[in-house]
Amino acid sequence: MMKTKATSVFYKNIYFIVIIAISIAFLPQFAFGQTANHTVTVIVNPVTVINISVGTINLDIPSGATAVVVAGQDQMTVTDQTSTLLWGTNSSLQKITINTSLAVQKFTVQAIALSPTVGTAAPAVTLSTTALDFITNIGRSSGSASVQYTGIALASQGIGLDSHVITFTITVQ
Repeated sequence: MMKTKATSVFYKNIYFIVIIAISIAFLPQFAFGQTANHTVTVIVNPVTVINISVGTINLDIPSGATAVVVAGQDQMTVTDQTSTLLWGTNSSLQKITINTSLAVQKFTVQAIALSPTVGTAAPAVTLSTTALDFITNIGRSSGSASVQYTGIALASQGIGLDSHVITFTITVQ
């Protein structure tokens, strides 16, 4: 009987050793957890935003605060620079153009960008339906500029009203 008991203890020990060996073989998988991974890609597409701070401007001659009406001179002017143009673009070689929707104009309106934070202001632009350079070399930037409008009328043109819808566009330079 002693032999049988010794054999039984031997097999129990072998069985125990095999269980421990199997447990150790799988231990890293269970004890340290599993890992997984994936790729996250950030895609930046062209972004272009533009805004003008004031919706409506009235260039009123002669009652405007900055109106210039001089006796004996045909030309009368009025200026306004209450608007701020704001923009942002992440594309290189960009510029801002300006144009009006009013094809037939009785009076003249000029615009100029004052102190742009980025880029180069064009000289005063006489508005037309053709898009004209307003601020060049804005590149990849966000910036701002005050916009000064000057209304010009000749006394000989009489009275009237020109209503412009002015469009600023960021475009390739």
